[in-house]
Amino acid sequence: MREVVLFWRFCVGSSSTDCSVGVTCLEVGRGLGRCLAAMDGDCLSCIKYLMFIFNFFIFLGGSFLLGVGVWVLVDPMGFRDIVAANPLLFTGVYIILAMGGMLFLLGFLGCCGAIRENKCLLLFFFMLILIIFLAELAAAILAFIFREHLTRQYFTRELKRHYQGHNNTDVFSSTWNAIMTTFDCCGVNNPEDFEESLFRQLNPDKMVPEACCQGDSHPGDSVDYLSRDECMRGSMVFRYNKGCYSVVVDYFESYIYMAGALAIVVLTIELFAMGFAMCLFRGIHQ
Repeated sequence: MREVVLFWRFCVGSSSTDCSVGVTCLEVGRGLGRCLAAMDGDCLSCIKYLMFIFNFFIFLGGSFLLGVGVWVLVDPMGFRDIVAANPLLFTGVYIILAMGGMLFLLGFLGCCGAIRENKCLLLFFFMLILIIFLAELAAAILAFIFREHLTRQYFTRELKRHYQGHNNTDVFSSTWNAIMTTFDCCGVNNPEDFEESLFRQLNPDKMVPEACCQGDSHPGDSVDYLSRDECMRGSMVFRYNKGCYSVVVDYFESYIYMAGALAIVVLTIELFAMGFAMCLFRGIHQ
């Protein structure tokens, strides 16, 4: 509106005494003001529909993930049994459900808040994305601070102190069982990591846990009893002999650049989403 003010000052300060000049100046000033207001309205409408389309795709993505997660859990054709046999896949189903629910809620709030120009929904949408953004930032900072703790020595020490073997009630042991069966490895460095460990104290007749045995898709299910017993007694023929640390590091290194690029894209989208939401929030009813 600065142009309108300058134009009005020019008209008022004009030396002309003709009344028609003042009327003309007033009409042109009002027209310019309506033009600028229309430009602001067009910009607001553009942001509104862009935000609606953007969040509609988020809503569809969340609905798809929710559908996949629910289908896997209730599938009557036996796919659920395949997933349940692998602890990592079983945990992944619930992660998919959580992500789908979060995206579904974000998309719903963004779509409704934009199309209805509802300040309450827009503010809730903004706060939810801000919380997610801060949580991701905090996780990145903590990962950078504690990166020196993620060493072979640290994991070996923790494995010796806390691993109990095939124990479904212990999260630490269940996680390690899932890692060893998924990546076909044993221990942090090699099977010798279980020497002088809590596992050996609890199971003095076993050299390695059942999760280290070859062909063990899930402890206690489909392993030949003879080969399983030979494996747990220390036979190198029936067990995995490579450590999990190198296997997991090599696996994630192949995806590190893709993960970094994806993280940057996600953070950028979140920043734009917060900016659009706040612009629309401030532009409503002004």
